[in-house]
Amino acid sequence: MQSPWLVHLDETGARFLEGGSGAVQFGDPREEVRAAERGTVVVPLTHLGLLRAEGEDASPFLHNLMSNDIKKLDLHRAQWNSFNSPKGRMLASFLVWRDANGFRLLLSADLLSAIHKKLGMYVLRSKVRVTDGTPELALIGLSGAAAATALDSAGIPLPPPEGMSVSHGSITVVRIDASRLVLAAPLSQCAELWRKLVAAGAQPAGTDAWRWLDIRAGVPVITAATQDEFVAQMINFELIGGVNFQKGCYPGQEIVARTQYLGKLKKRMYFAHIDTDTAPAAGADLYAPEFGEQSSGKLVSVAPAPQGGYDVLAVTQIASRESGNVHLGSLSGPVLQFGELPYTVG
Repeated sequence: MQSPWLVHLDETGARFLEGGSGAVQFGDPREEVRAAERGTVVVPLTHLGLLRAEGEDASPFLHNLMSNDIKKLDLHRAQWNSFNSPKGRMLASFLVWRDANGFRLLLSADLLSAIHKKLGMYVLRSKVRVTDGTPELALIGLSGAAAATALDSAGIPLPPPEGMSVSHGSITVVRIDASRLVLAAPLSQCAELWRKLVAAGAQPAGTDAWRWLDIRAGVPVITAATQDEFVAQMINFELIGGVNFQKGCYPGQEIVARTQYLGKLKKRMYFAHIDTDTAPAAGADLYAPEFGEQSSGKLVSVAPAPQGGYDVLAVTQIASRESGNVHLGSLSGPVLQFGELPYTVG
């Protein structure tokens, strides 16, 4: 089913080709990734969904369930966060911010329904309402050197220059990093907003372009294919600020804390390139000679690479990464060519 705001944009003459899992493209996905690499792009974030948590108990409710310190999150900041199983495995990853009415939780669209239901099971007598905000808001990604100029030309206040800052108005803008912004706009405004951003020089690009930007930034997004697979540290979630080790208990907290302070982490997430004509799938197994036929890790995220093949975020055994001999699918599968992330992986 087409997202309601895509119908809204179709009325402006924008051309969308919608694929599975909410994916959208305007033409050749690889060309769109190249545009994201070299210039400024505007992307419909239809692969993401939005939950709302509102009510006087919304802050303590989320604080007691999430890996980060919700109580310290003010109106002008955003944070990465996660909801975990009792065994410390991530069931969902979120970009969280708050507004005058409560909290907004951005997550993979293919998990929205299940996580909505799961969070609802914890409400009990708490004065909080968890609802699906996706039908009311258009989620738009804006990235590139001219992103700030495009936003200014649309008459929308820019958040402060530091990352994870938020500006509020009829359209909310969340700054993820120096060049990337997430916009949450009412459906009634999204078509006009889109027109202004394109008129200001932002090139329309599909969801693969945004996934590639996430990969290059080392930002993992848990999807249905990778749900319940990773403890936070395996996907570097503490390195991007998604875990607070000083806050109180939450589901899986003991495992996450033990991994941090007592355990020896055996797996980490790395950036890699795979030369293959066939698109790998998130959740695909990885293999290394020292582990034989036993999987040594999994792919977290996949996107077409500008130069051909595919760029990925991959969780694998640290020892396998050090040997550099990791294969996709089997020991005879394509080799992962490891590169650098924008932060240091210990």
